[in-house]
Amino acid sequence: MGCSCGHKRRLWEVVADGGSGKVLFTGSKATADAVSKRYGNSVVREKGTAGRPPATPL
Repeated sequence: MGCSCGHKRRLWEVVADGGSGKVLFTGSKATADAVSKRYGNSVVREKGTAGRPPATPL
């Protein structure tokens, strides 16, 4: 049986090199914020927003 979230779950990515590097982590916003603190010059952005500016510049 499928979930009842209606595909509204938002995923966040931690991306290296100020948003132009590889994706280091994908998960919830809170966990992505915590993971991004471990990597210098990383950014947290909503998954699938590669062409847009980062959601949270660090």
